[in-house]
Amino acid sequence: MMADALTQSVTDPVPATSGHALTYAAAVKEGAPELGTVLPAATKLLFVTSEMGDFIKAGGLGEVSSALPRQLRRLCDVRVLIPGFRQVRAARPNMDIVRTMPRTASLPPWSLGRFTTADGLTIYALLCDELYDREGSPYGPYSGGDFPDNDIRFARLSLAAAELAAGEADPNWKPDILHVNDWPSALAPGYLRWKGLATPSILTIHNLAYQGLYQPSRLNALGIPDLAFSVNGTEFHGKISFLKTGIYYGSHVTTVSETYAHEITTAEHGCGLEGLLKTRMGEGRLTGIVNGIDDSWNALIAGEPGARRIRQWKQQNAADIRRTFDLPPTSGPLFSIISRLVHQKGIDLSIEAAETIIGNGGQLVVTGRGEPRLEDAIERLAKRHPRAVAARIGFDDAEARRLFAASDFLLMPSRFEPCGLSQMYAQRSGALPIAYRTGGLVDTIEDGRSGFLFSTLTSAGLTSAVSRAIEAFRSKRMFRTMREHAMAKRFDWSRPSHRYADVYARALAA
Repeated sequence: MMADALTQSVTDPVPATSGHALTYAAAVKEGAPELGTVLPAATKLLFVTSEMGDFIKAGGLGEVSSALPRQLRRLCDVRVLIPGFRQVRAARPNMDIVRTMPRTASLPPWSLGRFTTADGLTIYALLCDELYDREGSPYGPYSGGDFPDNDIRFARLSLAAAELAAGEADPNWKPDILHVNDWPSALAPGYLRWKGLATPSILTIHNLAYQGLYQPSRLNALGIPDLAFSVNGTEFHGKISFLKTGIYYGSHVTTVSETYAHEITTAEHGCGLEGLLKTRMGEGRLTGIVNGIDDSWNALIAGEPGARRIRQWKQQNAADIRRTFDLPPTSGPLFSIISRLVHQKGIDLSIEAAETIIGNGGQLVVTGRGEPRLEDAIERLAKRHPRAVAARIGFDDAEARRLFAASDFLLMPSRFEPCGLSQMYAQRSGALPIAYRTGGLVDTIEDGRSGFLFSTLTSAGLTSAVSRAIEAFRSKRMFRTMREHAMAKRFDWSRPSHRYADVYARALAA
């Protein structure tokens, strides 16, 4: 058992809040008042994340962590806590040092850095060079895989959040509530409980498939009390689960779409945690909130675009992309894949559907990186069809934006998709997404109006949707109507931020 005072109330769940299971859409339909109006403006919120688009990101969490806290500043006093990665230190080499904190168990000493972004957002950096001063992504080397000490690296992040909540790390600012994200910060609700703190905590699950699982022999090293290692605590099939800890001890769990919130309470999508998540939903403590996207996607074309201006803008971008990727001009549709090249994203299905695209005079451009076997399959496809398929193994944000703007259709047959951002980027860019009917794709794509959904997760199911898309493309009036409808949609952060504020208010009231 560790010597530190992290030993209180290790198995008691947080009391359920009652009467709040109504979704935002249902509340609006029933005439309920706007959510988020009851959170006191003076509320202090600590947003804890392992990545942030301003400095370093590996996926959608980085985008959310950059945009959501900025939107929440209108509603409360929010600060962000992020590890002091090499990229963070390089961006702000002269940040203020608030306090130096001691070792806990095998979690090394650290210092709390603080600085303010150009637009006024306060950032706390967890400074511990032995853990974070490395080449690579937040989670592992650029060559792939995870850092072997990720349990220590992210337990340190979680405990630092709890130490801030205790008023130990910054004596002049103590949060009223913690908002933690995914498994890297999901031990924080446990540390709060083991330190005897009543600070409410919200855990947002961006992808349930990544849980942070470690052997029980790591309990003492991580400063987790032995009594917490039980089914009513951190234990998950004989291992420590960072994510389960956050679900069990947290005041409220959110995830990034309403459909995904329901999906993760089923055996198919629950990754073994469906029982606990179903309990949380029954208690009114599991809420789905669809992500927003950066405001820059809502101002792609200056002025009032109109049908003619949209058409010209799309044609210019398509011509530019074809030149960039050495594809010949054509009057056929341009499809794209802008994605991590991994099994989850249904890349294998897209490769099989490519023959239908090519056979109907279409072209396909792919950009992304991921599993070597899928990268190789994409490159082989491009070599077989050099005038119809082009690929760039790698990823560049600016080029991806150009490709969204150029495309007529985006292939996105993800096997599961908690929220997804690409389908929102695509619609705002006038590229109609073609997607499997799952998760946030259901919540953000209107089948036959702003994109195409299919229900059978096979190459035949995707090919059928591709055929529908090609048929719409040939019907110029139908395609123009769908494109204009897609581009008129808004996916900003205003409504999601109010929904989060409502969740914070509930947790504080409980």
